[in-house]
Amino acid sequence: PGARELQSVRPGWPRTRLGAGAGAGRAPGPVYPLLSLPGGLAGGIEICITFPTEYVKTQLQLDEKAHPPRYKGIADCVKQTVRDHGVRGLYRGLSSLVYGSIPKAAVRFGVFEFLSNQMRDEQGKLDSTRGLVCGLGAGVAEAVVVVCPMETIKVKFIHDQCSPQPKYRGFFHGVREIVREQGLKGTYQGLTATVLKQGSNQAIRFFVMTSLKNWYKGDDPNKVINPFVTGVFGAIAGAASVFGNTPLDVVKTRMQGLEAHKYKSTWDCAYQIMKHEGPLAFYKGTVPRLGRVCLDVAIVFVIYDEVVKLLNKVWKTD
Repeated sequence: PGARELQSVRPGWPRTRLGAGAGAGRAPGPVYPLLSLPGGLAGGIEICITFPTEYVKTQLQLDEKAHPPRYKGIADCVKQTVRDHGVRGLYRGLSSLVYGSIPKAAVRFGVFEFLSNQMRDEQGKLDSTRGLVCGLGAGVAEAVVVVCPMETIKVKFIHDQCSPQPKYRGFFHGVREIVREQGLKGTYQGLTATVLKQGSNQAIRFFVMTSLKNWYKGDDPNKVINPFVTGVFGAIAGAASVFGNTPLDVVKTRMQGLEAHKYKSTWDCAYQIMKHEGPLAFYKGTVPRLGRVCLDVAIVFVIYDEVVKLLNKVWKTD
């Protein structure tokens, strides 16, 4: 499918290519949301299933060594949360990620498609280096437009639950209170760290996916990749991004917490973590994050590829 030419149904539209996998193709504008919405739906389903791992990761990252540690580890965090708040406590902050999953996927894949269309060679192939650049652009765009406010709200909700008297009664109440007290900029805490995290996230993921798919297809650009292989490649890409940028994720989480005011900047936050907690603190929450991200990336890329294959069959082609 990556090499097939697609003639648009609407008169006057240019002939384009619609490619399968990791944005590996040229698609006309209207196809972008068609590709992004299924990815967003997959992301929403995945988040509902695996959010407890995101919750535990965030709590462990917020648990500073400078004070008496609240949790002894992953199991203790789960135990204390269920004991104090019930099983529902493990889903605190879920709504902010669910509401943001579709627009995040729309921005990510839409920007990647746009950039990759400009950077392909004459044969329509996107090499690994260009895939990394396109992924970086997609990550930065989604960070600024969607992820930063979404993540800030999520972290504040999770951190608020640890307070003696939680003040956020739900998603919309929490957003209203944050904006009332801090203005719109209150939802953009840790923007620099978020841009660095999301940019590196998608750069690593798309680089790995592009590399693996190019390797798998070899000299045959039309070789079909079955969903299982795509899922494995996605899990590998997700794992690479976790090990590659968890330090940035820790800094981002601290900058978006309720005690972010004590840090002068993103760089000051990183300095204080290193000074008071040591280098290992930059990898807090790696295990629970690894589980969620690998599943997340695998599901999203499988759904993405299958939708592209379906569109290649439905749309008129030469």
